[in-house]
Amino acid sequence: MEYDITGSFYNHLTEGCRLCYKGAKMVLFVTGMCGKKCFYCPVSEERREKDVIFANERRVEKDEDIIEEALSMEALGTGITGGEPLLRLDRVVHYIRLLKNRFGSSHHIHLYTALVPNMAALESLRKAGLDEIRFHPPHNMWKDINHSIYGSPIRWAHKLGISAGIEIPSIASDFSGILSLLDEVDGFLNLNELEFSETNMEGMKKQGYEVASDESCEAKGSREVAEALNGKKVHFCSSRFKDAVQLRERYKRIANKNARGFDEITEDGTIIYGVIEGCSPDIMKEAGVMEDNTYVVTDVSIETESSLVRALAEEIKKRGGSACIIERYPMKNGMVVERTPL
Repeated sequence: MEYDITGSFYNHLTEGCRLCYKGAKMVLFVTGMCGKKCFYCPVSEERREKDVIFANERRVEKDEDIIEEALSMEALGTGITGGEPLLRLDRVVHYIRLLKNRFGSSHHIHLYTALVPNMAALESLRKAGLDEIRFHPPHNMWKDINHSIYGSPIRWAHKLGISAGIEIPSIASDFSGILSLLDEVDGFLNLNELEFSETNMEGMKKQGYEVASDESCEAKGSREVAEALNGKKVHFCSSRFKDAVQLRERYKRIANKNARGFDEITEDGTIIYGVIEGCSPDIMKEAGVMEDNTYVVTDVSIETESSLVRALAEEIKKRGGSACIIERYPMKNGMVVERTPL
């Protein structure tokens, strides 16, 4: 159930999912506060039950941080998540308005919530510009969700013009009630593959889950639950897809927007360049290299294209300097993936 971005399955995805497939959605983590303690929660210790805000991997201290991050990846939309976003409803409404005012109504915004918002809360979200809401009811309510506390808000959201659906982990269950309710509101069901993380490892094992293979963090049996629903209006989001496609495409967008003239962009969206340390910038001029977008002099090094550093490696050593090739994530001050000395 892996979907080709050009295939028919892609055409049936919600707008929020389509933009995720393109890596065009910024992830806005509005708070780590939640209190639900779901055994499968993968939220990191850095964020879990802490009232912190992140735009992608960037810590947010002010509104401008969010706008800058969206601009850095040329975001076409935003997914609002947590923790539990609606524990900070005023904050969510503020950020929706901020993004819509800056990028226009076409900037698609979806929201995840495990709470049961009343009509007033949904009206405030819709008025601010929310396009899509994804409810996350507890497992014990899935079978009879039509008669649960989640039935009304899903119907209300639909009536207000907010695209409404359910996004839950791919756990064995009776999905008939969910599918019936979603047919009523023309809604969608997203099933996320269960995956192991540092923070949920113990809880997952207590529930009897095992890692599917030594090379993955996927939980055995989770994919098969979704495959059993094949043919119904269900979208399965695999752990592998999130890492290998969604995140990679986002990195590529950031790299294409921010890469310097000498940076090489890889298929994974990382950037590669060469670094010279311990040498005067004169080495570049003597090699006939003009500074115009071909190298940058920092306080401690010279950064330029990797092929040039390789060509100058012997000369750098003769002058008592050192050289290496850097591969790192494309964000400002992105983490180094690999450092190769020459």
